[in-house]
Amino acid sequence: MTLSPARVPATGVRRLTRTLYGYAFLDDFVLLYPVYALLFADAGMSLWQISSLFALWSITSVVLEVPSGAWADARSRRRLLWTGPLLTAAGFALWVAVPTYGAFAAGFVLWGAGGALGSGALEALVYDELDRLGAADRYARVMGRARAARLLGTVASIGLAGPVFAQGGYPAVGAASFLACVLTAFTATRLPEHRLRADDAGDNWATTLRTGFAEVRGDRSVRGALLLVPAVAAVWGALDEYTPLLVRDIGVAEATVPYLIMLIWAGVTLGSLLTGPVERLGTRGLAVLLAGAALALAVGATARSLAGVVLVSLAFAGFQLAEVLADVRLQHRIDESRRATLTSVASLGTELATVATFGVYALLGTGLAHSTVFAVLAVPYLVTALALARARAATAGP
Repeated sequence: MTLSPARVPATGVRRLTRTLYGYAFLDDFVLLYPVYALLFADAGMSLWQISSLFALWSITSVVLEVPSGAWADARSRRRLLWTGPLLTAAGFALWVAVPTYGAFAAGFVLWGAGGALGSGALEALVYDELDRLGAADRYARVMGRARAARLLGTVASIGLAGPVFAQGGYPAVGAASFLACVLTAFTATRLPEHRLRADDAGDNWATTLRTGFAEVRGDRSVRGALLLVPAVAAVWGALDEYTPLLVRDIGVAEATVPYLIMLIWAGVTLGSLLTGPVERLGTRGLAVLLAGAALALAVGATARSLAGVVLVSLAFAGFQLAEVLADVRLQHRIDESRRATLTSVASLGTELATVATFGVYALLGTGLAHSTVFAVLAVPYLVTALALARARAATAGP
């Protein structure tokens, strides 16, 4: 039977999205997440050694972020998406099989490299495949649901880590994490990819990188869209690490803190799922969204109450929604042949800005309460909202 032209794109979109959601869920379904710091400590690592491992992880990601994006444009994006999880799987296997500092360091390098390979490549592949099917306008909805699938994977892994660890200890959670990575890699091989790669046209990754930066320098709209991604994603991404401290300061029992953190992440999931209905927000709408989320964050953090936690959850929902919309703006403005490269540049900017936010938080947190620091760090979002509003006004003209 021959499919009608109307059904062919619909079938292709369904195949793409189902595979993507499965990939996203499995990629974050890692039972080692909530216990790997305990693994390091139980193996005799000092706090300094554990901190150095985290730093090595970040450095690996930063160093490889942009080159891997250029490689994704010059080679097969799908190949990078299945190679990355296999590197991560090898790292997890090292941790459990040889619990020493050297093995932990090698595992973090493999994990960082695996994450860098997928960064930029996934967004580029999804956008170009949707565009090929005439469904590029669904990108925001699709990526929002993919992020929700990731969050569900994280929550599920946290929920299962306890009983699996109780039954089999670190070898059991390590084996489950290894298996999840292998399944992620297999799922990635099922992602469709139809495009003329840069290597088919005679370009290499270095040429792709140079032309990508030339596009940023020469196109103001691309430059603005690229800078908007870290401006939206970095601060709240860093604040997430401190939410347990913020929640504990309202006076709840230690055992209650995880449940309130889940409430906050329920808001993040909601933000991911709302991208479809509000994906057509213009520059002015995005500015209003950021300003509203910033005010909710400041008021919620300083309220020091359960109602305040709800406001923080709503603020994070707004920031997650704005982050997806910022990515959509960038994807709409960049050329297919440099899509992964420039998406990786935006991710690099986010990582560097996140590290800077950690430093600012540490500096402010030495003399201020966590609630006050959260409120202060809502200010950058008000500045970004103001910049967007002014840009919209300038574009509209007199």
